[in-house]
Amino acid sequence: MAQTNASDGVHRLVPSPAGRIHLVEQGTGPLVLLVHGFPESWYSWRRQLPALAAAGYRAVAIDVRGYGRSSKPAETGAYRMLELVADNVAVVEALGERSAVIVGHDWGATIAATSALVRPDVFGAVGLLSVPYTPPGGPRPSEVFAGMGGPEEFYVSYFQEPGRAEAEIEPDVRGWLAGFYAALSADTMPAAGAPDPHFVGAGGRLRDRFPSGRLPAWLGEDDLDVYAAEFERTGLTGALNRYRTMDRDWADLADFHGAPVTQPSIFVGGGLDASTTWLADAIEAYPATLPGLTASHLLDGCGHWIQQERPEQVNALLTDWLTKVAPRR
Repeated sequence: MAQTNASDGVHRLVPSPAGRIHLVEQGTGPLVLLVHGFPESWYSWRRQLPALAAAGYRAVAIDVRGYGRSSKPAETGAYRMLELVADNVAVVEALGERSAVIVGHDWGATIAATSALVRPDVFGAVGLLSVPYTPPGGPRPSEVFAGMGGPEEFYVSYFQEPGRAEAEIEPDVRGWLAGFYAALSADTMPAAGAPDPHFVGAGGRLRDRFPSGRLPAWLGEDDLDVYAAEFERTGLTGALNRYRTMDRDWADLADFHGAPVTQPSIFVGGGLDASTTWLADAIEAYPATLPGLTASHLLDGCGHWIQQERPEQVNALLTDWLTKVAPRR
């Protein structure tokens, strides 16, 4: 287990089914595993690591396989959900622990929920940021996404075609990321009634609808440099492959179709985030789908990048919840 000390925590490379997983660790106490979404990295938890450590927890933020310094298998199928669950279990074991609380944002929320669903013996509580829990099952995902947007194309379908999004993003990674982050941030997202940046017009690109000229308040130039440098080095294929295995996940998780996550849980969403408005029915279904839910919060005036837009608020909610579900030893 390779490690280096840095001002932002201890960086480690630990073995996993992917080959290796890179993580950053701060603090001691009950283990809290933090899982990022698209297109981010462990760095999206930079404001949670010290706060959770100060509250008496061993906070660990990973680079999901395909991102950052974690391994990037070549096969698209290597990015299916069950493989990511296996990585999370391997991280817990590599750190010498038997169990952990798992918290995820965006895709990380779905990864965290699935980890809790499939391995309740390892993940005793789950926190979900931005993306509500919806049990596996229902229609095949690719068919659902293809039917959204009418004459326009939903971004997930756009991402699912190998090489297509890479051709848009990789010639200008920094500029594309700046626009994508701004499009989903409360203070820079397009005004109501403007063309929706989640959809692609005929013959267009996703970035055609991104705002330009101003970074969101939570994203400094140095922060953008960190994200851009990682993706300029790794490319985007590993990250985008998560979208390209959704039908495989649907089949892999057939035994769990409709299953609730019963462990203690928390949900925190942004009031201006499309993830919470489009999936309002999923939030209303929590009494059945998340029967162990102990807290649910919608933050007024907050966009999608919730733990970066509202770090103090999210930190307070998480630490309060953790004292209830994972008391410090």
